[in-house]
Amino acid sequence: MDAALALLVPGAALAGALIAGLGVRRLPAGAVAGAAIAAVAVACTASLLLGWRYLHGGAPFTVHLYDWGPPGLGLRMGFLIDSLSVVMLVVVTTVSLLVHVYSLGYMRGDPGFRRFFAYLALFTLAMLLLVLADNFLLLFLGWEGVGLVSYLLIGFWYTRGSAQAASLKAFLVNRLGDFGFLLGMAALLAGAGSLEYAAVFARADALAAAPSPFPGVDLLTLACLLLFLGAMGKSAQVPLHVWLPDSMEGPTPISAMIHAATMVTAGIFMVARLSPLFEGSETALNAVLLVGAVTAFATALLGLAARDIKRVLACSTLSQLGYMVAALGASAYAAGIFHLFTHAFFKALLFLGAGSVILALHHEQDLRRMGGLGRRLPWTAATFAVGALALAGVPGFAGFYSKETIIETLARSELALAPHAHALLLGGVAVTALYMLRLWRLAFAGAPRSDAAAAAREPGWTVRGPLLALAALTLAAPFAAESFLVAGLLDDALALTPGRDPLAAVAAGWSGLAGAVAHAPETPAFAALAGAVVLWLLLGRRLVGFFDGGSALVRMLRLQYGFDALYERFAAGAARGIAGLCARLGERRLIDGGMVAGAVAATRRSAAALRAAHTGLLNHAALAMMLGLALGLGWLLLRD
Repeated sequence: MDAALALLVPGAALAGALIAGLGVRRLPAGAVAGAAIAAVAVACTASLLLGWRYLHGGAPFTVHLYDWGPPGLGLRMGFLIDSLSVVMLVVVTTVSLLVHVYSLGYMRGDPGFRRFFAYLALFTLAMLLLVLADNFLLLFLGWEGVGLVSYLLIGFWYTRGSAQAASLKAFLVNRLGDFGFLLGMAALLAGAGSLEYAAVFARADALAAAPSPFPGVDLLTLACLLLFLGAMGKSAQVPLHVWLPDSMEGPTPISAMIHAATMVTAGIFMVARLSPLFEGSETALNAVLLVGAVTAFATALLGLAARDIKRVLACSTLSQLGYMVAALGASAYAAGIFHLFTHAFFKALLFLGAGSVILALHHEQDLRRMGGLGRRLPWTAATFAVGALALAGVPGFAGFYSKETIIETLARSELALAPHAHALLLGGVAVTALYMLRLWRLAFAGAPRSDAAAAAREPGWTVRGPLLALAALTLAAPFAAESFLVAGLLDDALALTPGRDPLAAVAAGWSGLAGAVAHAPETPAFAALAGAVVLWLLLGRRLVGFFDGGSALVRMLRLQYGFDALYERFAAGAARGIAGLCARLGERRLIDGGMVAGAVAATRRSAAALRAAHTGLLNHAALAMMLGLALGLGWLLLRD
């Protein structure tokens, strides 16, 4: 039964992707969308059943698919079903189903309607393969699959130059990370002789004792750092964060998928899945912790100066991913996955709510041209408020419990960098509250600042329905995720070193979600949140004016600390220089005076010789045919 459910999840998604993809030019638009939605609904149902069975006594198991590869390096390709993969399956399929339904209303009338649903179904399939893999090869196939489809979806409106640039930027930045990922896989293959999870994990101690090409760095540490470079690209960690804010160029449903359930969560999942390896290297853990904490605070500041409603939310995704990565670096893998779970629902809610605003304003995204939407879009405003409160970490909402667990984990961690990371995450709580208050004031409060805002009307139920469902899930997410934590299921999937898990100490002092809310005033995160609210009450209008201005600080934030200019000048400039040099050398050596010119000259000589043999006379042609026939018969007789 469980194995059949495990096969049904990707199988249904594959069927939906094939029907939608092959029917792009043949089936009616409604049939393509219906096939994709039905397939994801089946996958979602199977995932929820797996989750239910797991909560009621399920045990980890693998589903063998086939054997692949030459002897000695062969792989038993299959799916690994444990609590980590089950949690991810529930997140991916649930959010994907709601995004599919929402897209019926959002993409109605778009010339690429069929193509959009084909891509969306393929996106879901690639993420499911990544989550279910029981070996590095299948993981990498899913990893590259989500990268490819994200490129197609970010550049979905390919006639726009900005969409083309954003999709190419995402693709190239992720290739930098994927290069590290490939090298990390190669290091593990060289050291462990296998790419199967179980075999590699079993040799973790041997890898930690094996030397690497770099003095003072063992092979395990090198492999973990390289693998984390791949996670930095997918999960948009500083300095490989620059692609994610530009990903808003794709349709808003895609932004919800990328930011909530697929692309960016892949890096978090990968590090959690490989926790037995990362636990063997304190150097790698410190690197993960440092990158996550810096990303959480630095990218939260970017949201204060952003003017596009989707870009503000994109900056919030960067910051929240930093919280998850910091938790992984502190060995609190379950806490990181807990925040991934709650974040998926409220971030999908926020992006789809922003999409509702954009639809109502005829695709206007500038916050300065909004205002007064709270009265004109009451359903959107109410559900958006639920997501905003969850993101800010207000007690009683999804983000509070998971974010506070991470912050308390760092307060108790023994890693050398933990106190600094703890301070950065607390600062991130305050900044998050400030930029969400700014967004709410500009979009939903006050009076309309444009004709489009004054005439805004609530979209239909294909848009409102998923918003209400996600608002309900946002409120229920902490209870669902807490069930996994209390049952200890995530700890079964995440190989934590005994006595090393700071989450255990945190959980011992909390009596469930209700206890967390009751003790909220005692938590440092609540203090940071309250401080931000007080600051807003005192300086709200001045803060909005300052971050809408043109000061040096604001310009730096809008330029993303200059990383884009840095990459443009050095990385892109160097690539263009090398390409130009190769082109000049190739033209001079290969075309003008080398291989190509030689081939041209040889062709001319052979053509001249053949031209002399072709007289155009029938008797000459007949003689040539007879000679050829005689030579052929002679060769056959001599051979016998």
